[in-house]
Amino acid sequence: MSDLDGYDYDLPSELIAQRPVARRDDARLMVVTRQSGEIEHWHVRDLPKFLRAGDGLVLNDTRVVPARLQGYRVTTGGRWSGLFVSADAHGLWQVLGKTRGKLRSGARIMLQDRAARDAFALHLVADQGTGIWVAEPEATGSFVQLLEQVGRVPLPPYIRGGQMQPDDWTRYQTVFAKTPGAIAAPTAGLHFTTELLAALTHAGVQLDHVTLHVGIGTFRPIAVAHLDAHQMHAEWCQISESTTQSLRACRAAGGRIVAVGTTSVRTLETASANGTLHAWDGETDLFIRPPHAFHAVDALLTNFHLPRSTLLVLVHAFGGAQLMRRVYETAIAERYRFYSYGDAMLIV
Repeated sequence: MSDLDGYDYDLPSELIAQRPVARRDDARLMVVTRQSGEIEHWHVRDLPKFLRAGDGLVLNDTRVVPARLQGYRVTTGGRWSGLFVSADAHGLWQVLGKTRGKLRSGARIMLQDRAARDAFALHLVADQGTGIWVAEPEATGSFVQLLEQVGRVPLPPYIRGGQMQPDDWTRYQTVFAKTPGAIAAPTAGLHFTTELLAALTHAGVQLDHVTLHVGIGTFRPIAVAHLDAHQMHAEWCQISESTTQSLRACRAAGGRIVAVGTTSVRTLETASANGTLHAWDGETDLFIRPPHAFHAVDALLTNFHLPRSTLLVLVHAFGGAQLMRRVYETAIAERYRFYSYGDAMLIV
């Protein structure tokens, strides 16, 4: 029997949200109380009812870059589609690509802008396996500047087959996005408006920020039978000394640390692996699964996640497997909207 059997469920395809709700905080919010098992139905705009003065709300301020790429092989003219994964200090990119035929080191891919005009070429340097290549852009500029020329919004394939529409530029980005580097949105943060953040601040909730650049692991399912054998793709994250001190003071005064999204959870738990929250700057491959002992998270706001995914495993570890199975059954019965543009739940 596979460990993943307990993380599976059947979802009607019409519940996969293809567009966000018109106003971000009008998304539905399921409020789940772990101690009692109670499930309530509200909206994200009602969040101030459930957070208390002195609580610390932790937001991931990563900024999604236009990582979806289109182009063609210079030698054959064959179509190529790809995804920017990351860039190193030397300006080399990691890209995940798809084309007909076999690519070899030295091949060149001409990237095209959003109007299908030739922009600049990528020189493929080395195959790293699993479809990822090291590539050198034949152009000057930072990866952010170059992606602005050629990139498209990196929507996951379950949203319109990954095909962006104009309003995805703003809607697949949080209102507090700051540090560019993510290739997928920290989706729980998409529900917040500037007005909701102001209301929470007015209610005495402190807003703290961490950064985790969501990487390729978001697009990859667990492909092994047993969770212990799964290797997480490393993602860069950071929590500053000032944020660390703020959250420690929050806890000391009786407040709760409320993580917005699984990415915030992974950052906080990476930075508190020894039992005490401390500043962190580096890569994490932390795979949170039962029976993980949470050191720095008291409540979690998160979306509804894909079956058999690392994100769903994390939520089970935090909320409890039996309760989370009931939560997902309830969400389907009540016609909640699932995945990146869908609704949310608050687990307290």
